[in-house]
Parts: sequence; structure tokens; C-alpha cells
Amino acid sequence: MLWGTLSWAAVGPVVVVEQTMKAVNYLNIIADQLCPYMAFVIPTGNGIFQKDNAPCHKAWIVLEWFEEHTDEFHLMSWPPNSPDLNPMEHNWDVMEWQFRPPCPNIST
Repeated sequence: MLWGTLSWAAVGPVVVVEQTMKAVNYLNIIADQLCPYMAFVIPTGNGIFQKDNAPCHKAWIVLEWFEEHTDEFHLMSWPPNSPDLNPMEHNWDVMEWQFRPPCPNIST
């Protein structure tokens, strides 16, 4: 699995996640990768971070951490059962199509 971030100003780090994404793993990535990226891209501290409703994103330790760091950036509200409007998901789709091996039974 890959974790990544982007903004209007710059593409952020991509992290390879070799195990199942749990709240603790997610929190470590947020603290180690997202905070420095947000400080670099939006030094004023008024950035907005968008995440979906994945279980690790909604864990109480993660939500509590974001509450403690509201001076650095804010969370975008994300309604449950929403359509996939996350721009990052579309970037992953493009990357998947570029790196997918060609299907051997389709002639070109």
C-alpha cells in the first residue's frame, strides 16, 4: 500500500506501507510526514487536510491528535457514505494504469 499527499503547491512524500494500515501506523505517518510537509507548503498554519472515512482515520487516537494540532492545519469535513471525490484517489488510479503490466490476452 502507498500513502501520499499533494497540494496545489507541491506533491508531498509517498510512503510505502508494508503492513495493514492501523491507527498507530497512520498516526506515525501523519506526525512524521504530513506535519513537515504542511509546514513547508503552508507556513501560515491555515492549511486544510482532507481524509476519508477509513477506519484508521476515524480512530480516537488519530482524532485526538488532530484536535491537539489545530493550530497547524484543520481537517476537512467528510460526510459518511460520500461519493469518491477525493482527488488523491484519481491520482492513484492514473498511477495504477501506468504501472499495470499489459494484459497478455489482448492484442494491440
